[in-house]
Amino acid sequence: MKLRVLGCSGAELPGHNPSAFLLDDTLLLDAGTIGSVLNEDEQWRLTDILITHPHLDHIRGIPTLADNIVVTGQAKNVRVFSIAQVIAALSDHLMNGLIWPDFTKIPSAAAPVISYSEIVPEQEFTVGEFAVTACLVNHTVPAVGYRVSRGGRTLLYTGDTGPTTRLWELAGELSALIVEVSFPSEMEELALLTGHLTPTLLKKELAKLERLPPRILITHLKPQYSAAIKAELDDLQLPQIELLREGEVYEL
Repeated sequence: MKLRVLGCSGAELPGHNPSAFLLDDTLLLDAGTIGSVLNEDEQWRLTDILITHPHLDHIRGIPTLADNIVVTGQAKNVRVFSIAQVIAALSDHLMNGLIWPDFTKIPSAAAPVISYSEIVPEQEFTVGEFAVTACLVNHTVPAVGYRVSRGGRTLLYTGDTGPTTRLWELAGELSALIVEVSFPSEMEELALLTGHLTPTLLKKELAKLERLPPRILITHLKPQYSAAIKAELDDLQLPQIELLREGEVYEL
């Protein structure tokens, strides 16, 4: 399974893009960054997007992707998967005909550029050659993490979450974990208030797993605190931990 990091930052600054992870060139985990990184040919290869929650830094690439597709006149559809509350937010507040055109009806309702697929937590579904299961996590809005498997490899992506439980119970055998750490530990109160993790909280979350995966890939750092977060992660002395880097490609 090939993982390409389009964005892995918890804020937008030069060189820091919002969350988006491309699997095997076709499946996106979150869509905070698309068109500013992928060229036209790469965008056309996208077939499906899994959205964890409706915060702007995880969905903002969808409208411009749709616009880029429709202006070419190509007969192409990209499916957007998430739980009911997230689909409703996308429909009501993003591509609602006011903030952005409703591309679920363009160029026609029968053959739209974008279609929504509502999923149910903890019920496995298939996306192309991927087997996917969503699980509710602890954030300030309805949110899920995703367990994604293909070809004997399994990735668990937390999306944005504070301390949670069920996701770790469903994790099973993992090839890799993408987990957020947004703030240094001295900012734990803010992390908990906003539904995020710190290195200290991460250590407690990892203890809930039966076994640690061989790769623990850290995402969503606030760039302003990246040095402090990195130092604290180093102090955990877990050799599996790696900081994700934008533009990098990982073989999982």
